[in-house]
This record gives sequence, structure tokens and C-alpha cells, in this order.
Amino acid sequence: MKCFTGVVAGCICVMIMFSSCYSLKNITYFQDLTDTSKIYSQAIKETYEAHIQPDDVIEIIVNSINPQATAIFNLGNNTPVTAGSVASNSALVTTDLRNNTLSGYLVNKDGIIDFPVLGKLMVKGLSISQLKDTLARRLDTFLKTPIVNARLLNYKITVLGEVARPASYTLQSERVSVIDAIGMAGDLTINGRRENVLLVREENGQRNFVRLNLNSSKIFESPYYYLKQNDVVYIEPNDAKIAASDQRNTRNITIGLSVATLIVLIFSQLRR
Repeated sequence: MKCFTGVVAGCICVMIMFSSCYSLKNITYFQDLTDTSKIYSQAIKETYEAHIQPDDVIEIIVNSINPQATAIFNLGNNTPVTAGSVASNSALVTTDLRNNTLSGYLVNKDGIIDFPVLGKLMVKGLSISQLKDTLARRLDTFLKTPIVNARLLNYKITVLGEVARPASYTLQSERVSVIDAIGMAGDLTINGRRENVLLVREENGQRNFVRLNLNSSKIFESPYYYLKQNDVVYIEPNDAKIAASDQRNTRNITIGLSVATLIVLIFSQLRR
């Protein structure tokens, strides 16, 4: 019995020795901009534009000086379709925005939409501005000075991990940075790792994993600074939270073993 008690006590000591306490650090963004008496400038290398991908939903509205002639080219945004017709690669999706659904043209797996009168159009890889220019040129045969407006309806990003409001966000703008996404999610918690943010992006048939450092102002120069539709941003817990979790587990185990030791001691006393 004494041997068993000694083993229990030894286990408790080992767990306490291996539990560690880490200080909280690296919670400041852009730490390399330290001198507040100076103005720092960075050249903006490019203006980001989203490019159309399969399964995107696009709203396309055509206008001209002849509303009657224009009406036929806007049927795609208003005609209801069944779930079966969407599944069979109809390029049209019409649903109710109030029920968190979308209304517009569904880009099929081959990157094609079926547009009234013009028929099947390859749109994969085009930016929204390129799509508008392409449609305006094609419609010039049927309409006088056509004006085309288009936008992505399912521009969605997901922010997970150590943020105040982890969720998926459907956006109106197609120019959204990783900083914007974190701001929408209520900023990182005190336990989030700012120097090792994970970005998950699917494009060209593969899934890419990219690490970003929010502690450095070089984040603004990263080609991954602007997000694409369906990107996932994951914030890992820092060492302080992991240590706190380990300590909590160690404390719970220690309490459990202490109770077990007490029961063993009481049982041994009763047997005497």
C-alpha cells in the first residue's frame, strides 16, 4: 500500500514539473513601425480584383436607352428554377435573399454561364470588370449603348480560431484584406497568434496553405494580403493559452489523483 501511495505522489510531482507557464507576448500588430515621429510609406503594388470561379453566383443587370429591348437580357436574375435544374448544370440560380440565399447566374463546373440570347459564355478566370466589358461588346449588336452591371453574390470568407466572432461572412465588396476579415470577426483575442496566421485558399484545383505575420508591416506587401472568395483564415492559440489549458488539465488530474490517494489512505486505515 505504501508503494502504491508513493507511485501516486510521484506521478503528481512529474505532472507538476512538466506543466509550464508562458508569458504573453507578440500581441502588437506591425511591430516594426516603432518610431511614431516618422511617416512610413509603402507602394501599393496592385489593385486587387476578384476573378470568377466555378460555383460562383453572379448578378448581371443590363441597362440601355430602350428598356423594352433590354428586359429580355435581365430575365436570368428573375426566373425561378428548381433544385433539379441547378443540379443538372443550368447556369441560373434564383432564391430568396431574406432566407440567406442568392439570385443570379451560377457558374458551372466548367466555368460557363447560360446568358439570355447570347447563350453559353465562358466566364471562368475573368474579373468582374472584364465580364462587364465582354458582355457590353456582345450586347452592342442588340442594344444601343448597353451598360452592364455585375457583382459576385457569394463572395464569402471564413474566419476561425482565436477571434471574437468566428464565422463565415458573405461580403458586398470584392476587395477585402486579411485585416478587414479580422476586423469583421471582432479582432483577435489576447490568446491569438499574430505572427503565424494560417490562410487556406483553393484555386486551380489545389488547396494552398499560407502563413502570414501580422506583427510585421510587410503583411501589406504580401500577395495574399487581399482575400479571394471562399478563403479561410485561421488564428491559432498562442503558447499562453496552450499552457493554461495544460495547467488546467494537470490541475484536474492532480485533484483526481489526490482524491484517489486519500481514498486509498482511508481504505488502508479502515483495514487496520
